[in-house]
Amino acid sequence: MVCGLITIPLMPALALTVNGTMVHVSVDVRTSLLDLLREHLGLTGTKKGCNQGACGACTILLDGKRVNSCLTLAVMHAGARVTTIEGLAEGDALHPLQAAFIAHDAFQCGYCTPGQIVSGVACIQEGHAGSIDEIRSWMSGNVCRCGAYVGIVAAVAEVAENSRS
Repeated sequence: MVCGLITIPLMPALALTVNGTMVHVSVDVRTSLLDLLREHLGLTGTKKGCNQGACGACTILLDGKRVNSCLTLAVMHAGARVTTIEGLAEGDALHPLQAAFIAHDAFQCGYCTPGQIVSGVACIQEGHAGSIDEIRSWMSGNVCRCGAYVGIVAAVAEVAENSRS
């Protein structure tokens, strides 16, 4: 039996916009968008939780829509716009939902917080934050092991209400 080398092709320079900055990177064609962000671009705010799409810790905005970045290959998104937790604030000014998470003490260990915030931003933008029950339903893909759901929902509800005013 002869063992041969297996070569994994690299994608020629993949171009996409991450948090407002155009990036060009060559990655293995099997690289998830999550691993591209964390391992190749150093954006470690997006967390790797279950790596199976069940916990929401890796939630990002992809062309304005929330996506579990562990479930999609980076090479599928040439030309896409990606927003991570690092891209929500404007300079030193926190995004309103980031500030609301602090005000409502919407985290304990903080591991799920980036995914919760990005998902909450999308929930509001999608128009799915009209009631507490609607927020809970549309945020159900984001798991918090500490049980900070009361603060999370309150923060999303406050920002949604303020955006309607």
